[in-house]
Amino acid sequence: MKLPVSTEWILHCATTLAQLEPGATASAAQFAAYFDLPAPYLAKQLQPLVKAGVLTATTGPRGGFRLARPAAETTMLQIVEAVDGASSPYECREIRRRGRGALPPEDCRHTCVLAAKMAEAHEAWRSSLDAVSLADLVATLPASAPARTRALMADVR
Repeated sequence: MKLPVSTEWILHCATTLAQLEPGATASAAQFAAYFDLPAPYLAKQLQPLVKAGVLTATTGPRGGFRLARPAAETTMLQIVEAVDGASSPYECREIRRRGRGALPPEDCRHTCVLAAKMAEAHEAWRSSLDAVSLADLVATLPASAPARTRALMADVR
């Protein structure tokens, strides 16, 4: 499975927001400067997070994005699915029923073993991401990281 580069961007942006003071906002321009990313494209990537209720957005001179709920209640899965969707990247097209090697119908009464294993893998991946909150991620950072992040983000306004 290959996720778009924007997935990395939004995960870093959400983790950055989790390091700010509760309720603090950061604009797309701040994130773009902080990570050296294109601001207009990044702003578009953040919108699905607002639509999914992961972030809230405010307008005006002090506006920007902030976490919609505490970092401990926001998982990596919620973030990834907000921008990449929840569907499995694997789609079984039942080719076992086609061509010279087609299996007889009675051998295809159960789900294809390959589709079942891919579904299990997808569910394991989702469960793994759902088990990690933004607070968990921040807890693994060096102790000095949140203060550094807050100072650098404030510097970009």
